[in-house]
Amino acid sequence: MSKGRMTMRASVAIAAAGVVALSACAAPEDVEGPGGDGGDETTFLRLATGSTGGTYYPLGGEIAQVWSNNIEGVQVDTFATGASVQNLRALEGETEDEDAGAIDQVELIMSVNGVAMQAKESAGPFEDEPLDDPESIVALGNIYPEVMQVVVLADSGIESIADLEGANVELGPPGSGTEVAARQILEAYGIDPDSDINAFDSTFGDAATALGDGQVDAAFGILSVPAAGIVEVSANNDVNILPIEGDEADELMAADESYSPLTIDGGTYNGQDEDVVTLTQWATLYTTDSLDEELAYELTRVMYENAGDIGHEVGSQIQLETALDGLGDIELHPGAERFYQEQGLLD
Repeated sequence: MSKGRMTMRASVAIAAAGVVALSACAAPEDVEGPGGDGGDETTFLRLATGSTGGTYYPLGGEIAQVWSNNIEGVQVDTFATGASVQNLRALEGETEDEDAGAIDQVELIMSVNGVAMQAKESAGPFEDEPLDDPESIVALGNIYPEVMQVVVLADSGIESIADLEGANVELGPPGSGTEVAARQILEAYGIDPDSDINAFDSTFGDAATALGDGQVDAAFGILSVPAAGIVEVSANNDVNILPIEGDEADELMAADESYSPLTIDGGTYNGQDEDVVTLTQWATLYTTDSLDEELAYELTRVMYENAGDIGHEVGSQIQLETALDGLGDIELHPGAERFYQEQGLLD
């Protein structure tokens, strides 16, 4: 990904999003259709998203609907999870739906690209418990920029990440991309997230409520811009987004190629009048190399060709031009690679 600054101009409208709810699920190799033997039966797939208060869950539901509507013989179900780390582990085995309990079949996941790189390298949250086969993880393509937004109330007196020492801080759900990045950022500013702050691990929806109620001082969130939870808080309270720039940001970008700078325009949220420089990663779709090549090709093609049908506000950010940014050393699925070759993005 380019280290040049990206600028996002966004309204504060909260887009409604749909979630696909299907009653059955089978592995692609167990049924006929695009992922099976070419018959008339339906291929059921599951997409692991994120918490209900974040962006992954509603956006994933709309992407799943686009796939189900435009790929003959394919239906995609989505469910809520703890997001990136849990999702990457789910590709290898059973995971938990926040609402429905155990899920033993996952073919597709959403994850922050930086966390996926850590999974492949058995680093960070995967150092002590590495995946059985990290080399099997492959990418289909990027969805939207994942912007780190550290939000405080405007009258809190907190003006920088360094000011969070001793504060009550929401770091994000355990195993989420938000938690992983929040810990990296705090450490870059010389703050130990296990001893120098009072850490909480709510979903961002709950974290935003706690912030608005004065129960916590700050909340980290890797979210789209604008983030619905921050918009809701700022409807009743002026907010500030803390900057992540300077030497600390340079250190983070040097250590992790998934990061790049991004400017959130002044006026995005009530009280945030000035432009704020922060860091962004990417929300990316991943699968494993066992997914049928033709099915992977169709999933990739349909998502980019029909992104305009997605009503969620970040749907406009699903762009072919940025599909391959920041993937690092994670390989593309051969089916996705073929699509990008046809589009002239790869040789």
